[in-house]
Amino acid sequence: MHYLNAVIDIAEQAGKAILAVYQQDTAAFNITGKADDSPLTAADLAAHQLIVKALTALTPHLPILSEEAADISWEIRKTWQRYWLVDPLDGTKEFIKRNGEFTVNIALIDDGEPVLGVIHAPVLNKTYYAAKGEGAFVKTSAGVKAAKVSTPGDVIRVVGSRSHPSPDLAGYLAQFAQHDMVPVGSSLKFCLVAEGLADVYPRFGPTMQWDTGAGHIIALEAGASVSFDGITSKVYQREQLLNPHFMVSALTP
Repeated sequence: MHYLNAVIDIAEQAGKAILAVYQQDTAAFNITGKADDSPLTAADLAAHQLIVKALTALTPHLPILSEEAADISWEIRKTWQRYWLVDPLDGTKEFIKRNGEFTVNIALIDDGEPVLGVIHAPVLNKTYYAAKGEGAFVKTSAGVKAAKVSTPGDVIRVVGSRSHPSPDLAGYLAQFAQHDMVPVGSSLKFCLVAEGLADVYPRFGPTMQWDTGAGHIIALEAGASVSFDGITSKVYQREQLLNPHFMVSALTP
């Protein structure tokens, strides 16, 4: 898909803008609270502004739904056939904790489904990307390699949220004779399954559409299944921006 290289560059440029804030004293983060009590920093806004400007220049005909500019009515959004779905800084809590587990997420949505996705982890210097029918890949300083799920072993590797633990998770894990639980922040959980470093990512806590769009197509193209409770199609063409519970899995059904 001809937008892919340009979007990778945009995500990586946004990562540089985030790192410019991250490398300063915490006071420079300008941390404030949003209406849902989630934190907002100068890095979120810097990345948002850069991405929106760059995507508008790339595709002036396509609308953009970003976490930092999400107050767009369903009456308008339901008319969108294609649009960009953006989380400029996914894992703001991880950013504030300075643990490096935060990402830039950019997805292209077509008829309610993700067809292109880029996830860039600035501190890790890794970029995951995929386009529908073209496979998933991970780019590091060592080069580019295909991202593929791995065959699960006797010990099921489960990846979950570092900042949003869920009581429902314990019940889910009880089905496995042996499992290893790995807590990770942001959309990196999708990436670990896609890269074959985890077997399943069960999500029982709240997420928004911009948290999952890019990871969704990357996981699919890497060979994982992605299923949302009660939704069989057009996951990203809904009035409700809050996602239901979902499962990203390399396990055989």
